[in-house]
Amino acid sequence: MKIKNTLLFIVFLFVQVVFAQTRKGNELRGKIIADSVAVDRITIENVTADKTAFSDVNGFFTIAAKEDDVLVFTAVNLEGLRMKIDKQDLLQEVITVKMLPKSIILKEVLVNESFITAESLGIIPYGQKKYTPAERKLYTATSGNGIDGLLNAISGRKAMLKKEIVIEKKEQLLARIEFLFEDKYYIETLKIPADYIKGFQYYCIDDTGFANALRSKNKTMMMFLIVKLAENYNEIIAGENK
Repeated sequence: MKIKNTLLFIVFLFVQVVFAQTRKGNELRGKIIADSVAVDRITIENVTADKTAFSDVNGFFTIAAKEDDVLVFTAVNLEGLRMKIDKQDLLQEVITVKMLPKSIILKEVLVNESFITAESLGIIPYGQKKYTPAERKLYTATSGNGIDGLLNAISGRKAMLKKEIVIEKKEQLLARIEFLFEDKYYIETLKIPADYIKGFQYYCIDDTGFANALRSKNKTMMMFLIVKLAENYNEIIAGENK
């Protein structure tokens, strides 16, 4: 009986050790800090494992991760951050992630625990379309009837502003692709020369299929398309260098 109890105790300890190791190998806990900025609902995306988590009101988060996984932290009020997980991170009970606030135009102000916006004050109706800066310029240029609209069309301003919207949307895609892949991936896996990485990123977002996959965060499709795009781009580079 004593031997049986000893064996059960050993098995119990073994299970606990295995459970702890499995937890550390698959789960990462962290705390996000940022000077004078709210740290709740920050998006934490494991772009390697295609997992997503969000921070709580105190900045704490838990996400599945292992060594060499890449985490991307994003929030409207904070600068984006990319972090590669190493052994030391997995050994820590809680890792600390420092994020920097970014300057944004305030859309609402909290006064006496009430949100005051242009909509709540009745200045504009609820649900009205919100334009980007480029879209707002185009709307202003084309909303006027009669001579103003005619003059804008003649001057080519309308066409210019439409191009500005296209550029703005491409800049948003470019910012997204810059977070997804490290330079090492472009150089070692895709064989893109270091000096051509930025050009290749523009080449990718000009491809309709890849751009759609990027917008929808379809990582499987992105990984499939980027390999073929890299082959084509390297052929272009080789042709230029002949």
